[in-house]
Amino acid sequence: MKQYKNKQELIDTICDKYKKYIAEFEDIPEELRNKRIKEVDKTPSENLSYQLGWINLLLNWDKKEQAGLDVQTPAEGYKWNNLGGLYQSFYITYGKYTLKEQLEQLSVAVNKLDTWLNTLTNQELFDPRQRNWAMNKSEWPVWKWVHINTVAPFTNFRTKIRKWKKITL
Repeated sequence: MKQYKNKQELIDTICDKYKKYIAEFEDIPEELRNKRIKEVDKTPSENLSYQLGWINLLLNWDKKEQAGLDVQTPAEGYKWNNLGGLYQSFYITYGKYTLKEQLEQLSVAVNKLDTWLNTLTNQELFDPRQRNWAMNKSEWPVWKWVHINTVAPFTNFRTKIRKWKKITL
């Protein structure tokens, strides 16, 4: 996993990977958004729904904690050993929207993430044990949670969407 030198490098990396990722959706017709193929595990809509789900969860974890509320990770009603169920909830929540609407929602979520990251100090971002929600078994610093839920899937899922397009379009 990439080590970031500072907050701005993390933000710049998220923006770069995000722009490349969303560009892949420009030529996908709406009528194929739910087209499933055996070679790729997610449809284009599911791919976007996954991203929307995780970024919004991440933002909500911190919002709840800052409001003094208990945060259940990964989400209310889900445990870490039931991520498949959580992903299905993402597909239901966000999959009802068109690709254009999902892309707009993702843009809003990434902008909120950027705004939130800019409010954090380097200590809050890079030192472990800065947020209760980040102190499960891993005790990752916040930046790792951000990376694993943005940069990593933007990069990996871009490859999956490209493969889906090559086979389908």
